[in-house]
Amino acid sequence: MLIKSAEVIVTSPDRNFVTLKLTTDSGLTGLGDGTLNGRELSVVSYLKDHIVPLLIGRDPQNIEDTWQFLYRSAYWRRGPVTMAAIAAVDVALWDIKAKQAGLPLYQLLGGASRNGVLAYGHASGKDLPELFDSIREHQAEGFRAIRVQSGVPGLKAIYGVPATTVTDAEDVREHHYEPAQRALRPPEEDWDTRAYLRHVPTVFEAVRSEFGPDVPLLHDGHHRMTPIQAAKLGKSLEPYDLFWLEDCTPAENQEALRLVRQHTTTPLAIGEIFNTVWDYQLLIKEQLIDYVRSAITHTGGITHLKKILEYAGQYQIKSGIHGPTDISPVGFAAGLHLDLAIHNFGIQEYMPHGRRTNATFEQSMTFSDGYLHPGNEPGLGVELNLDEAGKYPYQQAYLPFNRLTDGTVHDW
Repeated sequence: MLIKSAEVIVTSPDRNFVTLKLTTDSGLTGLGDGTLNGRELSVVSYLKDHIVPLLIGRDPQNIEDTWQFLYRSAYWRRGPVTMAAIAAVDVALWDIKAKQAGLPLYQLLGGASRNGVLAYGHASGKDLPELFDSIREHQAEGFRAIRVQSGVPGLKAIYGVPATTVTDAEDVREHHYEPAQRALRPPEEDWDTRAYLRHVPTVFEAVRSEFGPDVPLLHDGHHRMTPIQAAKLGKSLEPYDLFWLEDCTPAENQEALRLVRQHTTTPLAIGEIFNTVWDYQLLIKEQLIDYVRSAITHTGGITHLKKILEYAGQYQIKSGIHGPTDISPVGFAAGLHLDLAIHNFGIQEYMPHGRRTNATFEQSMTFSDGYLHPGNEPGLGVELNLDEAGKYPYQQAYLPFNRLTDGTVHDW
């Protein structure tokens, strides 16, 4: 069996997605997700111009060899564009292998280690009443664990909180948050770290008072704090028993997490912008984090993320795979199969996609009583409807950026 064709498909039903479709000479097909939010076309070029010509005629069964070939033969290793492109190939090959075996993919990864995958949802609000409504809505939908993001007095816009309700004739989502906005320039937001640090503990105090001690609560700092500021926040949130504090400081400086860890026992989750095991090496070895946050789509696929999580498992560090709507249903399904199989699973992020996306990507995934399952269809359990995909051409979109009150560009 050989790879006969490789097609890169860009579609934008609710947002932009990059999908690689591989077809073998026996007629089997596999899908992989190469979406890189706000920089999608860079991965499209990498795939079309540099990788697709190398795939034609290769044996799709040799997944590890193909991974090593694409990673090492380029010489210029790592980085989000390269690793997203490799991930697209890797996931498509796993999809083909599982279809050839007639099994859901998780069975090839060792079988199920659990009955379902605990998911957390994204509750948010500009103020406490709106936030409480959002939490109740998520609980009514079945979520057992809730990420809490709140507006900050004095700031006009902030990560994690929708500025407006998303409404059209066919799709109404009151608290939907999509940060990548379709525009010719990135939107500018304002930021004040001291105001944020003062406000966030009061939000969690109110949420715990309203919803009790048992609900697992999460929060995303989104890289905006210095190490000492992150330590201060983690310590101030200790009374409210967070499941985790995510991305409290930019972790490219891995040693910075030593200072944070020294000052707080709040569990830490890091890594959604990481691409390889090298980004985690010190963090895992010194047990400076509690959860690995990478996405299969941005971390070289199932093959590489599984190795990272096996390394993390040696240090009792668990998974928390990145899974908002900037991961296509293809990449999300791949994450669910890995979640189901690994021993050191922690929790899975879940932002439901919109109606148009779900019509474009036909899925066997289910969500019930707070738990996800990838389904038992052979392969990933996702098929791309090309007719639907063709209705939604690419649209330029950018993620926002922050400026401080004096005009300085700041981490968003």
